[in-house]
Amino acid sequence: MKSQEKIVVQGGRSLSGELTIGGSKNDALAILVATILVPGVTILHNAPANSDVLNLLEIFQEIGVRSRFLSASTLEIDASQLSGSETPHHHVRQMRASFNLLGALLSRFGHAEVAMPGGCNIGARPVNFHIRGLEQLGAKLRLEHGVYYGQVGRFLGANINLEFPSAGATQHLMIAACCAMGRTVIENCAAEPEVVNLANFLNACGARIHGAGTTTVTIDGVVGLHPTEFSILPDRMQVGTYAIASAITGGDVFVRGALYDHCRPLFSKLLDAGVQLEEDAAGVRVRRSASNICATDFMTMPHPGFPTDMQPIMGTLLALSDGVSVITETIYENRFRYTMELAKMGADIRVSGRNAIITGVKRLSGAPVVCPDLRGGAALVIAGLAADGETQISDLHHIDRGYEGMVDNLRGLGAIIGRSAVVVG
Repeated sequence: MKSQEKIVVQGGRSLSGELTIGGSKNDALAILVATILVPGVTILHNAPANSDVLNLLEIFQEIGVRSRFLSASTLEIDASQLSGSETPHHHVRQMRASFNLLGALLSRFGHAEVAMPGGCNIGARPVNFHIRGLEQLGAKLRLEHGVYYGQVGRFLGANINLEFPSAGATQHLMIAACCAMGRTVIENCAAEPEVVNLANFLNACGARIHGAGTTTVTIDGVVGLHPTEFSILPDRMQVGTYAIASAITGGDVFVRGALYDHCRPLFSKLLDAGVQLEEDAAGVRVRRSASNICATDFMTMPHPGFPTDMQPIMGTLLALSDGVSVITETIYENRFRYTMELAKMGADIRVSGRNAIITGVKRLSGAPVVCPDLRGGAALVIAGLAADGETQISDLHHIDRGYEGMVDNLRGLGAIIGRSAVVVG
């Protein structure tokens, strides 16, 4: 017998009030990896403490990097005593972002050992873009038994063209190239806000990176980096999640800290769906009156297109729309796994290849459901807020990877929601 935590939601209540968005998981992970290059103390403000971040800090501890939270959201990293280039495989395999340690450790030591990454099973996410770029910078890499072993004297500047504008690969190669000898030019780069903020962090540490946020990033290598104090971006995926939570319940929520420009692709579709948005300097107010949710079509694309991470949550809103919506998922082929769980709650969704055809229904009914991945799990919580009766969501480790205090945040907005342990098997 063992215990398993579940989120239990009693649906049917409109959310109202205000919440403050925490630091971005994706931004924090990239910047934390970059601190490996800084032989000193880095202070990061607005740092989240979700399970992915805590897992990376455990990896840091095992290779000699000290860390501590000075407050709830201020994190101190000291990489001056970094002593090892062999990462603990069991931790690395739990999260994808830890693979970027390969380039950072190669830059710092000239050798490294990093396992193939893990993370959500949302589709093929090969690391060949990462590997090819590191090799073009001069690294010698070999894969044995699921572990990459690398060596390099010093990275040498190179011209790199990414086959796909991968945010992870763009960030990885920026980190690796910032202390390379000479100039590196990366073409077909990702343009996400987190890519731009990583460049801002590295530049604050003495790097010379230009063009972040465009398709071409130029890095002029420097001899070394120095410590700095820096702030993590507000998490735009959390902004989208709580905005849709307000919309699906017919609520009125002020999302403090939301950066409208970072969320513009999602907000554009929320406006199409009949959601009311009001921007001011402190955040965004999200409301929906008694009018119905409008059906709308969208396609996921790299930034500034509609973010794939928001697809399941937007799909949940459209499950209660007036009409038929079509979602085309171009990034991850397994991103629609949440639809099988949503169907248990009465959603009418038909998946055909890369498309999901959603015929809106009048109501959802609470049911026991299982998180398939991080964003799919969040989508099921959102569905539970709008459903009749009780919804129980299990496999919460997925949600914990990217949402710190989700239950408390929703309860603060008036949701009847809790987290409890149950005995299973």
